[in-house]
Amino acid sequence: MTSILTYTFKNLPNTSKWALQFSLRPLSCSSQLRAAPAAQTKSKKTLAKPNMRNIVVVDGVRIPFLQSGTSYKDLMPHDLARAALSGLLHRTNVPKDVVDYIIFGTVIQEVKTSNVAREAALGAGFSDKTPAHTVTMACISANQAMTTGIGLIASGQSDVIVAGGVELMSDVPIRHSRKMRKMMLELNKAKTLGQRLSLFSKFRLNFLAPELPAVAEFSTSETMGHSADRLAAAFAVSRQDQDEYALRSHSLAKKAQDEGLLSDVVPFKVPGKDTVTKDNGIRPSSLEQMAKLKPAFIKPYGTVTAANSSFLTDGASAMLIMAEEKALAMGYKPKAYLRDFVYVSQDPKDQLLLGPTYATPKVLEKAGLTMNDIDAFEFHEAFSGQILANFKAMDSDWFAQNYMGRKTKVGSPPLEKFNNWGGSLSLGHPFGATGCRLVMAAANRLRKEGGQYGLVAACAAGGQGHAMIVEAYPK
Repeated sequence: MTSILTYTFKNLPNTSKWALQFSLRPLSCSSQLRAAPAAQTKSKKTLAKPNMRNIVVVDGVRIPFLQSGTSYKDLMPHDLARAALSGLLHRTNVPKDVVDYIIFGTVIQEVKTSNVAREAALGAGFSDKTPAHTVTMACISANQAMTTGIGLIASGQSDVIVAGGVELMSDVPIRHSRKMRKMMLELNKAKTLGQRLSLFSKFRLNFLAPELPAVAEFSTSETMGHSADRLAAAFAVSRQDQDEYALRSHSLAKKAQDEGLLSDVVPFKVPGKDTVTKDNGIRPSSLEQMAKLKPAFIKPYGTVTAANSSFLTDGASAMLIMAEEKALAMGYKPKAYLRDFVYVSQDPKDQLLLGPTYATPKVLEKAGLTMNDIDAFEFHEAFSGQILANFKAMDSDWFAQNYMGRKTKVGSPPLEKFNNWGGSLSLGHPFGATGCRLVMAAANRLRKEGGQYGLVAACAAGGQGHAMIVEAYPK
């Protein structure tokens, strides 16, 4: 398949048209900080399906998302996951023995607690009779945890599920080199002094060089930031556009934090330290300050910088998902229905971060909705350039026809409905936990703003993506 990059650079007029169309949409931070008008009460159909169980989210929480290397740096992943589970128990007062199954997502696994869902559940006091397992699907791992739970409820296997996710970037596994690992394993098997001395004689100093983890695609060896830079160039997304969008994210997050809208955040008493009560990565700056930063990946001409990228984050989230009849029988007033969802995958080289573009029209068609029906959009912000490139791809008939096999574009989300309380650029992005934050942000926004439908979407490593429709529960 012809590379997007090759096509766009050979056909700059097309790219320029996209840039022109996008430039007409307001990106200025000041205009977007005005309170979005409350969604008008609309007479919309419900997405309930005959002979299928309605599945609801009762509530969801997350511990504060913190920049890696700060207050959580001495903990382990299961400590964060346990704190999220404890916060969910305190918020909902759900009896622990009612929970049928627990599922958590994570990306970079701690070897000692590879099934972190089980260890966190035991630590939070759940019954040892409650099964738990861990899933991984890059940045949509928590999404996978949620939809796995939805499947268990829809099939009648379970009534009550706890789904969540966790990531601790402050302490990622750093391995010995393969040569060193091989020698250590052979030493463990050596039975005589002569065998051990023979092995020691093969040792070289370069064996001590560690293998450092990298946020890079195994299939292409390219880091995600490098791919984001290429994607921004392919879609003619300027450095200024990216900085303006990042500033919007941080400013809206700060506003939401100050106004108490981030109600999913629960305090966490860090052992031996103070209680953490809020996200610490929100940092509204100025376009002038952001413009001073140098490119982080493609130097010296790249446009992706530390200021318009999501930062390495520690955090955990958890949600209580139930069959509607079970929730009502227990006296709960759910926050939202979890409706149709899709997973997509595409070329991991040139389309690594375009998951939302591919997933959005599919989930809308599956639900029988259009973009105009959506009252709250919550997309994962890996990079400003990724978000803006997706906007352009979604708003391009050419891209829809040539790459997606569709007759027409789906259209890009209106900014006044998009990530109004900040996003991953500002709130943080613990890889395995972001999916639950997105769904709870959509559910809470619908309740606050009076809308009916929310659309959650995210990209992920491997060129994969996810989208889900969230429907507000009637007040």
